[in-house]
Amino acid sequence: MNLPHIVLFQPEIPPNSGNIIRLCANTGAPLHFVHPLGFRLDDRRLRRAGLDYAEFARVHEHADLQACLDAIRPARVLALTRNGETDYTAIRFGQDDALLFGPETRGLPSAVLADIPAGRRLRVPMRHGSRSMNLANAVAVVTFEAWRQSGFDGAAPA
Repeated sequence: MNLPHIVLFQPEIPPNSGNIIRLCANTGAPLHFVHPLGFRLDDRRLRRAGLDYAEFARVHEHADLQACLDAIRPARVLALTRNGETDYTAIRFGQDDALLFGPETRGLPSAVLADIPAGRRLRVPMRHGSRSMNLANAVAVVTFEAWRQSGFDGAAPA
């Protein structure tokens, strides 16, 4: 698979993470959870949303963001934020990239964003006045764009 790493920084809502596990199982994108989490990975709400797909996803846990980045050694960290200056469609994604998503209730902290160049802070366009997008939906939108760019490498034949 030629998909970037999906990195969830301190996710809080089990069903969102369960849906993302299922997404990663179906696309082949590796998934990384950065602690602390707002739930336990054996939470029944997480299992229900992810169904039985967890065994098909490549899921990794990391004590903190630096440990995650040390483990995957990405070529680029691309942070998704509502305040991003670059539309996610303007980027050519690579398998050595890390797509960093923040917690549902607060997004990525300014201290994390400060370490990421402005051109690597991406946004998913929304209507004026919208505050945010559901985390699982944002991950899906960006992951499918990366997969589309790879020609849907590894997809089942039609």
